Amino acid sequence: MSLSPKLTRRQALVTAAGLPLAASAALTGRAYASAGMMGAATPQFNRFALGGFEVTALLAGTRTVEAPQNIFGLNVTPEEFGSVSDDNFIPADKTQFFFTPTVVNTGTELVLFDTGLSAEGIIAALAAAGYSPDQIDVVVLTHMHGDHIGGMGTAEAPTFPNARYVTGATEFDYWDMAANEGFEKGVRPVAEKMTFINDGGSVASGITGMDAFGHTPGHMGYMLESEGQQLMLTADLANHYVWSLGYPDWEVSFDVDKAAAAASRRRVLGMLAADKAPFIGYHMPFPAMGFIEAKDSGFRFVPASYQMML
Repeated sequence: MSLSPKLTRRQALVTAAGLPLAASAALTGRAYASAGMMGAATPQFNRFALGGFEVTALLAGTRTVEAPQNIFGLNVTPEEFGSVSDDNFIPADKTQFFFTPTVVNTGTELVLFDTGLSAEGIIAALAAAGYSPDQIDVVVLTHMHGDHIGGMGTAEAPTFPNARYVTGATEFDYWDMAANEGFEKGVRPVAEKMTFINDGGSVASGITGMDAFGHTPGHMGYMLESEGQQLMLTADLANHYVWSLGYPDWEVSFDVDKAAAAASRRRVLGMLAADKAPFIGYHMPFPAMGFIEAKDSGFRFVPASYQMML
């Protein structure tokens, strides 16, 4: 008496083709196993080499925001805002925000650019990438909005106990006078450990500050250069890959000086487009890295693919 199971004609054909019966479920219409839904997920960090540097972008938070025209495109009609959104396959009634601090290992120092929304968030993001706060040698603040200084620590204890700090002189002076709560909590306690730089100032060998004023009065980007390769950390120069990068003259509610912010966008994005240099934008869709192409009266975001792997 044979114990071999009988095969249907379709199963026999699949098996003859070298596929196990379990893999043929889709073809036979029968399921041999099931799995529960896992839920949406995004990567927590992206690491690559830039010459002799190692760069790690950290996803320190993400959230959905309703009614984005309350933030972007304040000076255009809802019809234009909706048409541009539709042309770019994104909804006009909501958007996704990303918060992307970046770690640069120069080979001699571990440099963190911005600290996210909270100490818990930046510590978790660093841990996912294999770092701990006490390893950070330098903390650079591109500007002092809460989502960039929120992880600095408390008045009692800084998050990065072994770090020195660098920020723009103009930016510090502005918030020093404004007496902002986040500044008082996270920045002022480490002010004595801060170095203040201006346009062209050096953070470390191969890391140079660049004025990009407007979003805040002293907002700065940072150019990384190593072994002939460049990448710019543009921070909040352009906060959306379509609505502010593609349309640099659209007003953004968070920009303190809207005309200066638009001028900075045109100047810096034009430079990146001409040089074909990659950039990481703090609020770009994670992993937040791409290139700039001049297009029509604005710019087009070209997401990075495998360029930094070569």
